[in-house]
Amino acid sequence: MTLENRQILVTSALPYANGSIHLGHMLEHIQTDIWVRFQKLRGNQCIYVCADDAHGTPIMLKAQELGISPEQMIDDTRIEHMADFSDFLIEYDNYHSTHSDENRELSELIYNRLNDAGHIKTRTISQLYDPEKQMFLPDRFVKGSCPKCGSEDQNGDNCDNCGETYSPTDLVNPRSVVSGATPILKDSEHYFFDLPAFSDMLSEWTKSDSLQSEMSNKLAEWFEQGLQQWDISRDAPYFGFQIPGTENKFFYVWLDAPIGYMGSLKNLCDKSEGLNFDDFWAKDSKAEVYHFIGKDIIYFHSLFWPAMLEGAGFRKPTSVYAHGYVTVNGAKMSKSRGTFIKARTYLDHLQPEYLRYYYAAKLNSRIDDLDLNLEDFTQRVNSDLVGKVVNIASRTAGFITKRFDGQLSSELSNPQLLAEFVSAQATVAKYYEEREFSKAIREIMALADKANQYIAELAPWQLVKDPEQQQLAHQVCSLSLNLFKVLMTYLKPILPQLAKQVEEFMLVELRWDNLEQTLLSHQINPFKALIQRIDPKLVAAMVEDSKQEVEAGQAKAEPKAAKPKKASANKVSDDTIAAEINFDDFAKVDMRVARIVKAEHVAEADKLLKLQLDIGGETRQVFAGIKSAYSPEQLEGKLTVMVANLAPRKMRFGMSEGMVLAAGPGGEELWILSPDEGAQPGMRIM
Repeated sequence: MTLENRQILVTSALPYANGSIHLGHMLEHIQTDIWVRFQKLRGNQCIYVCADDAHGTPIMLKAQELGISPEQMIDDTRIEHMADFSDFLIEYDNYHSTHSDENRELSELIYNRLNDAGHIKTRTISQLYDPEKQMFLPDRFVKGSCPKCGSEDQNGDNCDNCGETYSPTDLVNPRSVVSGATPILKDSEHYFFDLPAFSDMLSEWTKSDSLQSEMSNKLAEWFEQGLQQWDISRDAPYFGFQIPGTENKFFYVWLDAPIGYMGSLKNLCDKSEGLNFDDFWAKDSKAEVYHFIGKDIIYFHSLFWPAMLEGAGFRKPTSVYAHGYVTVNGAKMSKSRGTFIKARTYLDHLQPEYLRYYYAAKLNSRIDDLDLNLEDFTQRVNSDLVGKVVNIASRTAGFITKRFDGQLSSELSNPQLLAEFVSAQATVAKYYEEREFSKAIREIMALADKANQYIAELAPWQLVKDPEQQQLAHQVCSLSLNLFKVLMTYLKPILPQLAKQVEEFMLVELRWDNLEQTLLSHQINPFKALIQRIDPKLVAAMVEDSKQEVEAGQAKAEPKAAKPKKASANKVSDDTIAAEINFDDFAKVDMRVARIVKAEHVAEADKLLKLQLDIGGETRQVFAGIKSAYSPEQLEGKLTVMVANLAPRKMRFGMSEGMVLAAGPGGEELWILSPDEGAQPGMRIM
């Protein structure tokens, strides 16, 4: 058959260079790698590039804490990241860094073109400034007491306790997280990208097929609010690229981070023959460009990035594909429970293809969160890969070696069954192309069930005992291995290591263009075990090791801690019980069951989500400081508990008409209260 021959560039979002890769990161890179391997298996030119995101204040400060240069830290981190990805069988054509000559040159080129076209504006803004470190402080690097409720050790833009949002200058007793000094207010000239100038283009582009419908709908809210100019500059000291024509201004990390996609490709083109950068990024490029990202960075990739490219004379991406978060056992990844699992911790216990298969079996084209249920993970891998797919070969290959000198028969017992397997290629290819990997897996496993049923019905282990049935036994086993070859070709993008073992065993290359090739009178090698069942003890050990890593990290960090200590999520005694009240005081609090009918991000607020709550025929708007723990998609439709008679308060982003109840020390370790099933919106909590 004739296959397509497309020219494709694919990227994954750039991991930040100040921490280890975890299983949440791996979802995206596994998803992207499967899609890329499928395209290459189909004969398309598909280039896969990525890089470490290596700039910003957090990297500068962490390097100072470690007593090394930022360059040394990002180099060390890049080596660690590349090892983790490689061991998970992620096959990049190039893995680079945003701290590179290519990225600097392209960032300056794009900035200068935008500036020359009048898309860069300047204005003076006031910011908090650390007089000891002599640096301006981003919101997250200022802490103090909430101006509303008085809670201590709150971030510079939002209170975790009461949900109030504010400017860092509103904090009571503010202090610099960097030095502990009291910050002062200082003016600085900043550079802004005029995003509103591209409103018409972006409105049309975001409604096109370039984005998933969920993304388009979410971005429509930003257009309703009105696009704002984007601050693209940061003041020295800052680890990044200096803005051309300035002395102490640097590009904000999110300006040069997506340009890192281009920089990584440029680096690859410069060291490869026949690969042309302009073929992919020129305005008139006919190539396809796809970005795979997490849903938390949609705004940057679907508004800022295409606008920058348009304004600088480059082409826009063909599509931006977003995915949801990874949860473990139905809850957010948790360090205290050992479910915040690093890639290396996983690899210390389990094979990478187990996770590749499980993620594929649950991935679709929507922006859904994916739950890594560890019990289901074990059962599904053991059932599907060991009990179904590999079982086809393990039940039949031994007879070929022992009874028929390792050679397949010249005829097959049921060629129509093989034809059915081969004819499934159009459906499987369609599902891969559309990123509906779970549907592809269901199709493949349905075929595997048919193969196993056929083997069970013909029972070659019985046939070989009858001298008159030797030929049929030979044909049945030969057909089974031909079916196995087709299935493993379909699974090759997901299981490249297992596919390589099968190729060595069957002495054939698994290619899409040889799916219709029937192996007749074909020699094979003796069968060896291809994959082992997952031992649940290994999974338990992985979780336990994750807990130990967290405890070891906390113990190591404790002597350095100069910040107020937060309460542990599982130690109530660390959080002093409030002063005693009488029953009449408590009875004044009217708590109601509420259904979260809508949840959305609040522009320019790092901690805040806006919730619309149904309390039994009445809808209330509440701002809650739970963004660090929940995405809007996780909340919509969920029942929770709210204080319904709290006096409304006017906040920077609107009126808040109540309070959602939650438990935990804050950050990721935060859980909203949920009533048992059967409770209805409006019911009073007694």
